[in-house]
Amino acid sequence: MPGMSNLPPGFTPPEPIPSGQPLPHRKIIRGWLAPLVERRTLLAVAMLVLDWLIFAALMSGTVLLKAVWAKLLCGLAAGFVIGRLFIIGHDACHQSYTPHRRLNRVLGRIAMLPSLTPYSLWEVGHNVVHHGYTNLKGVDFVWAPLTQAEFNALSPGRRVMERIYRSGFGPAVYYLVEMWWKRMFFPRKTYMGTSRPEFMWDGVFVSVTALLWIVALVAAAWATEQSVWLLLGVGFVVPFLFWNAMIGFVVYVHHTHTAVQWHDDKAAWGRAAPFVSTTVHLTFPMRIGAMMHHIMEHTAHHVDMSIPLYQLEGLQRLLEDTLPGRVIVQRFSWRWYFETARRCKLYDFERRCWTDFAGQRTSESAPAVA
Repeated sequence: MPGMSNLPPGFTPPEPIPSGQPLPHRKIIRGWLAPLVERRTLLAVAMLVLDWLIFAALMSGTVLLKAVWAKLLCGLAAGFVIGRLFIIGHDACHQSYTPHRRLNRVLGRIAMLPSLTPYSLWEVGHNVVHHGYTNLKGVDFVWAPLTQAEFNALSPGRRVMERIYRSGFGPAVYYLVEMWWKRMFFPRKTYMGTSRPEFMWDGVFVSVTALLWIVALVAAAWATEQSVWLLLGVGFVVPFLFWNAMIGFVVYVHHTHTAVQWHDDKAAWGRAAPFVSTTVHLTFPMRIGAMMHHIMEHTAHHVDMSIPLYQLEGLQRLLEDTLPGRVIVQRFSWRWYFETARRCKLYDFERRCWTDFAGQRTSESAPAVA
């Protein structure tokens, strides 16, 4: 089996379950994967150190390289590496990165620093809300689609924002506004539902990080007699905006697809095997998925959050081999992406289908049960 060459002795892959049969309970599926899950401390620490070294080198490039295009390229690449570091932090937040809970919390905070993400706020919003209630309207807020009635009731300005978010060009704006600003950067209790001292201190932690980052770039500009605004642009603004676009894109394609169903009824949601039916495995050429630390092997991650990122590729393959036709696998292309953005504007919960902003059906009705 490709990607599964390191099977433990005596492990026998489960027999494939035909698409016409009901999905086994999540506990059973997790039981298939559990013998293969192995968290490794040395590998995990080495990956974090490597990504931080790459990030530091790219930041140095924005200062030391003379050509503006080279500085800009370093800034864009640094934004991508912020994404890689965040994915490590995301794993640590799930306690799947190393076998040690306290170490995960330390490594997670270190990994999330360049993305200016407060660890504890992400932990609640992502682990508890998103993973606990994936694609359940009214609970999971990540790219939750509006109904036509909800869209029509918005103010004109808010409707414009929704059109931007759903245009295919809006992931950076969506994540920056709806996720980071409203729910990560000292959020009001209205958005989080609760307030903890840890939220405030993590917010202070990332704010001090941002301040030190900016001060370091200003000092470097003065020391090298360069434009302060140029260095702030290529060394702070560009990486941060690229990171927002990257994460906005990632969370969008994880759970938005014409074959993905949203629910507004908890009982129906529970019967629809949401850990499989609401998640997309997006594949890329040239090992681009591996460059993103396999975050796109997302079905296996939703089935079992304890799987470390360095094992997701093989366990995703096992899942797809065992559940043929049940996992949504989509090869990425820009044509597919913008077609999805064109079709997935609003959601009709009665017809269980995606619609455009006028309420016209743009996908087939999803089955009531997966």
